[in-house]
Amino acid sequence: MTHRPFPAPTSPWVLQMRWLDLCFLHWPVDPEAVARHLPTGMQLDTWEGRAYLGVVPFRMEGIRPRATFDVPGVSAFPEINLRTYVTVGGVPGVWFFSLDAAQRLAVRAARLAFHLPYFDARMWTARQGELIRYASLRTHRGAAPASFAGAYQPSGSVFHAQPGSLEDWLTARYALYSADRHGTVFRGHIDHAPWPLQRARAEVTINTMSEQVGVPLVGEPHLLYANRLDVRAWLIERV
Repeated sequence: MTHRPFPAPTSPWVLQMRWLDLCFLHWPVDPEAVARHLPTGMQLDTWEGRAYLGVVPFRMEGIRPRATFDVPGVSAFPEINLRTYVTVGGVPGVWFFSLDAAQRLAVRAARLAFHLPYFDARMWTARQGELIRYASLRTHRGAAPASFAGAYQPSGSVFHAQPGSLEDWLTARYALYSADRHGTVFRGHIDHAPWPLQRARAEVTINTMSEQVGVPLVGEPHLLYANRLDVRAWLIERV
């Protein structure tokens, strides 16, 4: 597909899902403060000399392996992640410092199958017209505390980010990276249509998501909203 910076895998995808009511909240931060937390062999990706940390709340629905059906109580739940942007072997992608979710089985499956830092959380979300209210409190045993509370909504018409723009750089990421407890790095591919983005407004009342990496999020974030995105994912592979 022409909107991708590199081709999707030719092997069959294994997982599908929908991302709903998603808000990208991004803060520019000192690259050195972020790079020190990355595994060996991973390069921090920057925009005009700045790293970005993103806090991304959304809802997941329709999560199921290929050729199966949704499972009530398992295939839909809220999630919030803390992320930055990296390259490995020249392939750009997302590095997650954490992914909090309100579904215990999904948390454990993702930790086992994808080596992703998922954590149990108590979460709440509600929609009032276009306004999304969202709250999360990490409850995972032994994990660093993290919490978020706020509200957000779209504030403009839908657009597709222009290639070479900051919006494209922040969102057009078709690979994710993870690492096991030995430091071995893995890459997972995803595929979807171009992001249907909108400008957004947000009021954040609690945000301690970045305390786990010791990088404060200061000032007003760069905001983008997406109502829905259908996504397919592949199994991870060792880099």
